[in-house]
Amino acid sequence: MGRRLALRVAGVAVAAAVPVVGVGGTGGVAEAADGERRTASEGRTAPEGGAGRRLRAMTFNLRYASEQQPNSWVQRRPVMRELLRREAPHLLGTQEGLYGQLQEIAEDLGARYSWLGTGRAGGSRDEFAAIFYDTRRLRPVEYDHFWLSDTPYVIGSATWGNSVIRMVTWVRFRDLLTGAEFYALNTHLDHAHQGSRERSAGLITDRLRSLEAGLPRIVTGDFNVAAHANPVYETMLRAGSLVDSWDAAEERSAQYATFHGYRPLVPNGDRVDWLLTSPSVRTLSAEINIFAKDGQYPSDHLPVQADLEW
Repeated sequence: MGRRLALRVAGVAVAAAVPVVGVGGTGGVAEAADGERRTASEGRTAPEGGAGRRLRAMTFNLRYASEQQPNSWVQRRPVMRELLRREAPHLLGTQEGLYGQLQEIAEDLGARYSWLGTGRAGGSRDEFAAIFYDTRRLRPVEYDHFWLSDTPYVIGSATWGNSVIRMVTWVRFRDLLTGAEFYALNTHLDHAHQGSRERSAGLITDRLRSLEAGLPRIVTGDFNVAAHANPVYETMLRAGSLVDSWDAAEERSAQYATFHGYRPLVPNGDRVDWLLTSPSVRTLSAEINIFAKDGQYPSDHLPVQADLEW
């Protein structure tokens, strides 16, 4: 991987582990789009065979905080809060979050969560590829960032034709329940330039191969192309030695296009948000989460989540 950093605060180039203030379980009621209701504090039921040891991972393009109506962040934040408290992921790879927005999500999640990330323009500037984690279950061992460009350790660099800066955040975690370690890598590929996406996939898979062999990988991201329909997907699976948790899942929900843009959901639509794993990771279940409240979705993307075990 080249440069590796111990878990510490070191200025603009690296992210700080952000302490969050506690909110705790509310005992309130969360309502899914299909009318299903659960208390927010009880979370979801683990699939048989994964109870106790399963790790819930989620990838979620948050849609950056804006004041534009409708679907402003002020409108979406309460729905985001209910969704995340209801699902209670141990690992959450996010895309597009702005610094203040991520601080608010951390506040809403409560003291059991922390996060790592840096703005793609450095420090708190621009969008993040932040990774949230449940501190009762996971402990960071090391982390780093790199930019998707010819100069991956130059902050804010973009050299492949994309006008938007693209980057990666990765963390090596220790599972406090099992003692096992794994890598989590989170990214957001370019929305407009296929060449940039392909070179980004190549760089990411190169970096994955340079990490310590034998440790599982979990890769989350908005890849901006459909699974099974683009060379980027094939590169991530083949060169990255990864499997698609959606395809590998022993159980899965109905499929919808994961980008909906606040329009009606599209059954069997394109999955542009992926949760990939090492083949050694067992996917007990996978879900494209359609949670909404009073017609309001928390984002213009649907989160993709999976219960994993290894």
